[in-house]
Parts: sequence; structure tokens; C-alpha cells
Amino acid sequence: MFNLKEIFSVTLILFSVIDILGSIPIVINLRKKVGHIQSGKATIAAGILMILFLFFGESILKLFGIGVDDFAIAGALIIFAIGAEMILGIELFKPDPEASTTSASIVPIAFPLIAGAGTLTTILTLKAEYTQVNIAVGMIINLGIVYAVLKSTNWLERKLGKTGLDVLRRIFGIILLSIAIKIFKGALFTGEIG
Repeated sequence: MFNLKEIFSVTLILFSVIDILGSIPIVINLRKKVGHIQSGKATIAAGILMILFLFFGESILKLFGIGVDDFAIAGALIIFAIGAEMILGIELFKPDPEASTTSASIVPIAFPLIAGAGTLTTILTLKAEYTQVNIAVGMIINLGIVYAVLKSTNWLERKLGKTGLDVLRRIFGIILLSIAIKIFKGALFTGEIG
């Protein structure tokens, strides 16, 4: 049932992948462009996407004849790329330039910033190692953090400063690289994730 160690691990992994602190500059830039971002609406939309993928992601994969181990390896590669982005300060995944002209609360904040390919891939990858209930609790904790950060981006920008945000981003990038290597080795060499 509930396992605090699993919940903590899932929360930390999802927090690293979602990288809401690293996304503060993007959110601030969008606020300047569109005026206001509905934090609650963005959080709820991202949560719905994440929950749907948690419960129906495997069924979707089966339609395409893809196994969880195959998806885990693909997910590990995406997580590795996101970690590399965070550490090296490069942009591998380019956002859609037209997305910011639509409702900024859903696109690009909820999707793909919060519940993007990396997050959804990670959720399905986590199912190979953790129970669904612990993943769901970790997701809810992260959605709470996301909501709080979206509500206080201006305050956080002033308090952390550019250097503080850069340091946090790189620390979580290293954690993601380690997680990606662990998942990749587990799926490729032992046939087991974890």
C-alpha cells in the first residue's frame, strides 16, 4: 500500500523531470506576453493528463505493440536528454513558438511544460518499479508544488535570483542523468527496471 520511501523517490523523480523551478523564467516570460496565467487551471489540466497516462498508458502502448521495458528504455533516453539540457544549459526540446499565442494556462504551461513527453514517459517508466498508489501520491505532491510555484513565480525570481535558479537546475540535472542510467541499465541488461 502506502510506502513513504517510494512516495519520496517518486516525488523527487517527478520533481526533477517536471523541473518547475527551472521553468520559472519561461513562466515569467509568458506572463509578460499574455498578462495572466491561471495557475489552478494549468495545474488541473496537467494533473488530468498525468492521471490518464498513469492508468491507461500501458493500454495505449499495447495498441502499438510496445512493451513497458521498451518504453522504459525510450523514457530513460528522454530523461537523459532532459538532464543533459539542465546541466549544459542547452535546448534540445524546442517549444512551439505559436503555442504561447493561445491560452497560456494550458498550452504551453500544462502541456508540454508540466505534463510533457518527459513527465508522461517517466510516469509509465515508474510503474515498472513503484506501485500505482505511491506514484499517484507523488504526482499529487508535485502538482501541489507546481501550483505553489506558478502562484509565486515573481517572488521566487526575486528570492533565488538567476544564480540560485541555475544551481538548482544543474543539481536536478545530475539527479536525472543518474536515474536515466539506472533505468537504462535495469531494462537493457537485466530485463528489470530498478
